[in-house]
Amino acid sequence: MEMKNYSSSTADFILLGLSSNPQMQKPLFAVFFVMYLITLVGNGLIILAIHSDSRLHTPMYFFLSNLSFMDICFTTVIVPKMLLNLLSETKSISYVCCLVQMYFFMAFANTDSYLLASMAIDRLVAICNPFHYDVVMSPRRCLLLLLGSCTISHLHSLLRVLLMSRLSFCASHIIKHFFCDTQPVLKLSCSDTSSSQMVVMTKTLAVIATPFLCILFSYLRIIVTVLKIPSVAGKWKAFSTCGSHLTVVVFFYGSVIYVYFRPLSMYSVVKDRVATVMYTIVTPMLNPFIYSLRNKDMKRGLRKLRDKIHS
Repeated sequence: MEMKNYSSSTADFILLGLSSNPQMQKPLFAVFFVMYLITLVGNGLIILAIHSDSRLHTPMYFFLSNLSFMDICFTTVIVPKMLLNLLSETKSISYVCCLVQMYFFMAFANTDSYLLASMAIDRLVAICNPFHYDVVMSPRRCLLLLLGSCTISHLHSLLRVLLMSRLSFCASHIIKHFFCDTQPVLKLSCSDTSSSQMVVMTKTLAVIATPFLCILFSYLRIIVTVLKIPSVAGKWKAFSTCGSHLTVVVFFYGSVIYVYFRPLSMYSVVKDRVATVMYTIVTPMLNPFIYSLRNKDMKRGLRKLRDKIHS
C-alpha cells in the first residue's frame, strides 16, 4: 500500500476535535462560544480597569494586564478555529496553518508562564524586601522582564516548529485533538521521533521548569518571611496578597505538567484533551474572576471603569 507524505505545504490535516459524535457538535459550540466570550470580556475589562486607574499603575498590575492580554491571544489562536470546526463537516487545517497555530500557541502560553514567574518575583520583593520595592521593581526592570519573557518564548516556539517541520507524516493525517499541539502531531509522524521527543522534552523542561522553579523558590522565601511575622493578622494579610496568584499557578502548571512532561508512549487522547481544555480555555476564563473577586484594588478599578462608561 502506498504511503502518502503529508509534510508538504499543500497537504491538510483533519482536527478530530473534542468529540466525533455529530449530536455533540452544536452543544459543544454553544458552551465554548460562551466561554470564549467570557474570556474576551473578562480579560478585556481587567486590562481597561488597570489602564484607566492610576492607582493600579504598579508592577503587580502591569504584569496582570499583560497576563490578561496573553490569555486573550493564546485562546484566540485556538478557540475560533475549534468553533469553526464544530460547525463544519471537513474540520481540516493546512500543514502551514497547523505549524503557525502551533508556533503562536506555544509562544503565548510560554509567555504566560514567564509572566506568572515575574508576578511571583514581584510578591517576593513586596513581602521580603518592601523598603527597596520601588527600586528593585522599577518600571524599566518590569519592562525588561516582559520583553525577556516574550523573546525567550518566541525563540523556543520557533525552534520547536522548525523541528516539527522536518518530520514526515504518512498514511493517517487525522490529529486526535482540537488544535495542532506537539504530542498529537508527533504521534502521526512516520519519521523516527525519538530524537525529536528528546529535544522537545529538554526544551520544554528548560522553558516551563525554569519559571516554575522561580515561582517555587519565591514562595518558599515568602513562607519563611511570613512565618516570622508575630501577629496572625499580619501573616494573613501577607498571604492574602498571594492567594489569587497561587490559585492561577496551580491551575496552569498542574495541567501543563500533566500534558507535556510524559513520554509519547503514555499519551492519552481523552485525558490530554481534558487537561488541555483546563489550561487553554478554562484557566484564561477564570483568571479575571480569581484576580478580582477578593481584590479590593481591582474591584475599585472595575467600579471606576463602570462609572466612566456610564458617564
